[in-house]
Amino acid sequence: MSDVRLSATSYVVLGMIALRGPSTPYELKRAVGHSVGYFWHFPHAQLYSEPDRLAGLGLLELAVEATGRRRKTYSLTDAGRTALKDWLSSPTHEHFQMRDIAELKLFFNEAGDPEDDIPALARDQIKQHEERIAVYEGMVERFGDDPHAQPRMITLELGLEMEHAALRFWSALADGDLDRLRAARSARRNRG
Repeated sequence: MSDVRLSATSYVVLGMIALRGPSTPYELKRAVGHSVGYFWHFPHAQLYSEPDRLAGLGLLELAVEATGRRRKTYSLTDAGRTALKDWLSSPTHEHFQMRDIAELKLFFNEAGDPEDDIPALARDQIKQHEERIAVYEGMVERFGDDPHAQPRMITLELGLEMEHAALRFWSALADGDLDRLRAARSARRNRG
């Protein structure tokens, strides 16, 4: 098992099945779309192919309906549970990745017309971050008191912090007031 490489998608599949119990690829896709899909993007087609690969490695058990649509349902094996537990307890050495298309556009905007492009980009980003904040706050209202959701609410709090930070940045850029961000950063550095 040590020579087998598992990807982040592998662990998403193992983790979702550990949380949900036996699942079809379609159920995995829906569950990911309503949870980790908010902050971890990958092609959903992988949720249809990765379970077969993990079953071939002995990390999932496959059951296929004998009749009808012959749906495949995957369950976590002891080896799969161990692989997930080992991954969860191992240190994370990769640095945080933001992968924000708007940030790329901002970086390369010198090639365009900054007077037109940057304010429009900032306004669009403000709208998008405000919408995502509303979605996350709605989730907090719906699931905040659910004891089963509590461990994952911490991730939601991180998402809210990141969205608010991005909103502050794009708002300052739209207002032409990056000095406000620089002053806040300087104040944080002086407190720390």
